[in-house]
Amino acid sequence: MTKARTVQRGRGFGIDIGGSGIKGAPVDLRAGSFAADRVRIPTPTPSTPEAVARVVGQIVRTFRRSSGRRPIGVTFPAVIQHGVARTAANVDKAWIGVDVDAVFTEELRRPVHVVNDADAAGLAEARYGAARGVSGIVIVCTLGTGIGTALLLDGRLVPNTELGHLEIDGMDAEVRAAESARERDDLSWEEWAKHVQRYFTVLEDLFWPDLFVVGGGVSKKHEKFLPLLHLRTPIVPASLRNGAGIVGAALLAAEIGDAHA
Repeated sequence: MTKARTVQRGRGFGIDIGGSGIKGAPVDLRAGSFAADRVRIPTPTPSTPEAVARVVGQIVRTFRRSSGRRPIGVTFPAVIQHGVARTAANVDKAWIGVDVDAVFTEELRRPVHVVNDADAAGLAEARYGAARGVSGIVIVCTLGTGIGTALLLDGRLVPNTELGHLEIDGMDAEVRAAESARERDDLSWEEWAKHVQRYFTVLEDLFWPDLFVVGGGVSKKHEKFLPLLHLRTPIVPASLRNGAGIVGAALLAAEIGDAHA
């Protein structure tokens, strides 16, 4: 878990690793925004640990002057336990069982802290975005190819909640409620919203959250489906959009660095 507190240092650096692209930028930790334009490089094929580490190193070296020697935060599309990847989504299966922290620390020659990509986005929304200042339980859900989730209690992250894989009506929730399901089955917004409604109803019955935050690319079109949902829990679109992963990773790395200083 991370402490919900203010980071005194003004700058951080975040890397967001995805199946198609690897992005990085220095982050203004006071504002929760990029301190310079991000750099994006396509994810190598195959996306093995060695190949991905080289790209991460290339991005950090692009910002050599602004990145300094501060810890680097990295999002990764996997369940991360104590720095080790336990799964691998949209990256090479060779990552499973690998100490991701160690791979990137060796490449960059500085402290690196790796976090699940949805967890990073959730932390950023809790500190700077749509969930800022909300006490109690907040669930951030990214509706995309699958469903990524972040669970926060009073702004503190409970890591690796794979709530997109809840079994609902006999199948993984994301099979019906992810945005990819709407595209795959050519559903109208109204038809898809029924599946999204079912998913969030199960979540609120299990967790009784104080707020849902919906992220992912589809959040840009939130007015097409959020008003169709009827929940007892307030539900709002994410505000940091595609920058949330980089910002959240940089914040996490800075807070861990401060705690160990």
